[in-house]
Amino acid sequence: MTINNERDLEGMKQAGQVVARTLEALKAAVEPGITPAELDKLAGQVFAQYGAFSAPRAEYGAPVNVFISVNEDIVHGLPTHRPLAAGDVVCIDVTPNVGGYVADAAVTVTVPPVSPVAARLIACAEVAFAEAMKVARAGRPLNGIGRAIETEVARRGFTLLRELQGHGVGRAIHEKPDVPNFYHPALKKPLHEGLVIAVEPMVSSGRNWRTKTLRDGWTISTTDGGIAAHFEHTIMITKGAPLILTA
Repeated sequence: MTINNERDLEGMKQAGQVVARTLEALKAAVEPGITPAELDKLAGQVFAQYGAFSAPRAEYGAPVNVFISVNEDIVHGLPTHRPLAAGDVVCIDVTPNVGGYVADAAVTVTVPPVSPVAARLIACAEVAFAEAMKVARAGRPLNGIGRAIETEVARRGFTLLRELQGHGVGRAIHEKPDVPNFYHPALKKPLHEGLVIAVEPMVSSGRNWRTKTLRDGWTISTTDGGIAAHFEHTIMITKGAPLILTA
């Protein structure tokens, strides 16, 4: 999607605000004993307040309002009835459709107490995103985003989960262009003003960058049991700093 009028900009801002409010509600509810299924129900209640609905459910038939991935699960985790326990690492991935506009963001939190490794891993994903924002400018190459993420993750000593990537978003969840989290020399086409993309570093405490899909057909996990962290926002490219629509 490329935003080139006020109607589309306002539509994406509204979708982004529903994402932000849902994430805040779910983050506040994370505590020992609550289940991912209960968090998913809460997300549905927030969506209903704003006339939103789950884009993954509508587009792909996902049996969820939001994806919640715990510990070694990276993305697309189906909310279970297993209560969260102290030390769990929890990724909440929220993608509503609001009036025909789709925005996407994810955050990783912990159930206290947080382990030092988990704290560093989550910080790695968040700082890698921040570094990518420094080069996400109109006229700069698309592959600069991946270079910035890859460099920061390597500097911090964690493993970049290379099989997973960002993407265009706006009218549907997954649009062009693909936005790898590593430097891809062929992706040198310049970013343009108004382009809407989801940038989402995904990192692991393990050593293997390959992933696996569980028997439920949705949940993607690390292959070596390393815990995972995921941080994502939907942004709009400008000549200067990108507009973070889901903040």
